[in-house]
Amino acid sequence: MITKRIIPCLDVRDGRVVKGVNFEGLRDVSSPVELGKYYSDAGADELVFYDITASFEGRKLFTDILREVASHIFIPLTVGGGISTVDDFDRVLKCGADKVSVNSGAIRNPSLISEAAEKYGNQCVVLSVDAKRVGDRYHVFQNGGRIDTGMDALEWIRDGVAHGAGEVVLNSIDTDGVKQGFDLEMLKAVNAIVKVPVIASGGAGSIEDFITLFHEVPGISAGLAASIFHFGEVKIDDLKKRLREEGIAVRI
Repeated sequence: MITKRIIPCLDVRDGRVVKGVNFEGLRDVSSPVELGKYYSDAGADELVFYDITASFEGRKLFTDILREVASHIFIPLTVGGGISTVDDFDRVLKCGADKVSVNSGAIRNPSLISEAAEKYGNQCVVLSVDAKRVGDRYHVFQNGGRIDTGMDALEWIRDGVAHGAGEVVLNSIDTDGVKQGFDLEMLKAVNAIVKVPVIASGGAGSIEDFITLFHEVPGISAGLAASIFHFGEVKIDDLKKRLREEGIAVRI
């Protein structure tokens, strides 16, 4: 049985981990280096590091902080923010990342996905999608949820995987930071159209939300969260023990 992964997410702005609600009202949390080491030691399966304002500010990702985080952890690291070229992939991978997440850069240049997959392998390319309901559709948003592209999220994800993305992180803007549970409807829709691992992001507020996620959408590969881990509301070892008790395979 394939184990489900539990993944903390570090949203980094100006060298600090921050967290908000619905992508707004960001507040300071901690040092990414200290928090990354804590999660590596606490049993997290992977770690995601997003430089959340890099694309919006039109700059490259801060590699000095990334390099320091990578040197202190012993779990796979996915990195995103300001990734616009294959050279950006190279730079981030050389800093210690295992996988690279593309979002706004791929929207501007969809061929980035296939070019990176051809050079580094599909397993290295993660398509991160910030999606929100608009009418009866899911729209793709970019620049940290600031801009509605008008693109259909399901079509974009299907195309991204077809062009080489080996994993999808689906961030629900509607549920982000609200702590009322994952966006199960959206996750079911995405999981039904792709064969690569899908990571659920946005909405976790309790251990029960992870249990519901993996029972209701059994094909989902991982659950990603930020604030409930950052503020000690849920401890990763407690979460994994409960998941195992519920018959959900996890690595302990």
